[in-house]
Amino acid sequence: MQAPPMPENEAQRIQVLRNLLILDSPAEARFDNLTRVAATFFRVPIALITLIDARRQWFKSACGLPLGETSREVSFCGHAILRDEVMVVEDARNDIRFFDNPFVVGAPGVRFYAGAPLRMADGSKVGTLCLIDSEPRTLQPVELEMLADLAKLVAVELQRPPQQLGVPA
Repeated sequence: MQAPPMPENEAQRIQVLRNLLILDSPAEARFDNLTRVAATFFRVPIALITLIDARRQWFKSACGLPLGETSREVSFCGHAILRDEVMVVEDARNDIRFFDNPFVVGAPGVRFYAGAPLRMADGSKVGTLCLIDSEPRTLQPVELEMLADLAKLVAVELQRPPQQLGVPA
């Protein structure tokens, strides 16, 4: 297993993430609706909105996975935030980065992963909207576009000021 390397702008990225004031916040329908849409549209058992903190991967929304967070060291999403485009792993058993990852060799038996980076206004990538399946698979170009578009919606929601949500500032 290869732990994800740190992005060059790690300090800035972490500051942007923390300024969102969303880490460890309760579940919200606006995010849960998006992961449910993603899981249904792509016909996968797991869809997540992940936020990559300094040492952990925290799930703002987890459709189909009963975890709240994992170590950043074992995260697929830690690799995905290093890219500008959707990262696809068609079969994790055949990928040098992941073949011996505990989530591949054990539960939930990850085979397929696709993660679209969540890009903030300053360009920092704070996490992903990702899809996971226990069967190998591929995505068509239109599906890659759809996942990227859904990730843009998640990013917009992450950056919405509290007063736009009907929450006192």
